Amino acid sequence: MGDHKERPLRVGAAVRRRRHALELTLAAVAERSGLSVPFLSQIENDRARPSTASLEKVADALRTTAVELLAAADPACSVDVVRADEGDEPGVPQARSLVRGHHQMHATEFTGDHDAGREFQYRNDQLMYVADGAVEVEAEGRAYRLGRGDTLYLTGGVRHRWRATVPDTRILVVAVAEHIEAVRGGKQR
Repeated sequence: MGDHKERPLRVGAAVRRRRHALELTLAAVAERSGLSVPFLSQIENDRARPSTASLEKVADALRTTAVELLAAADPACSVDVVRADEGDEPGVPQARSLVRGHHQMHATEFTGDHDAGREFQYRNDQLMYVADGAVEVEAEGRAYRLGRGDTLYLTGGVRHRWRATVPDTRILVVAVAEHIEAVRGGKQR
């Protein structure tokens, strides 16, 4: 249960990511593949499952292979459980992904000490939540002290660094995934 490797794949997101990476419109892919724009839209939104022949046409239009698109596909799974003890090594600082696969949201749990000199800058927005302990975050030239239960919201592009100030600190970082083009006020950023 919760093992998404057993579930069928959704190729739509892989097609969309590849199309965006090539900066192509649906109309351009339709012209290259000989398939209709509405059908390609249905594929990208996982409302239609392409036949092998159609997937090969899409792959050719995207200058890749059907095998590569299938390898990059998301599992068709709406529920997945990540157990607390997965990847756990007591007493060792660690970062543990809380969301498996390639999704619109990414969440990571950091436990223990952290390299305070490492600077982060994410393309999309993120939220830091202190589950246990305390941290200091430096962002936009200001220092913020956060304790258990506190959150800090950072918009995309903000450079920041953080360090645990209490042993066994545990923070959660939830962010819009890097492969998503976040839109604000009708414009991509």
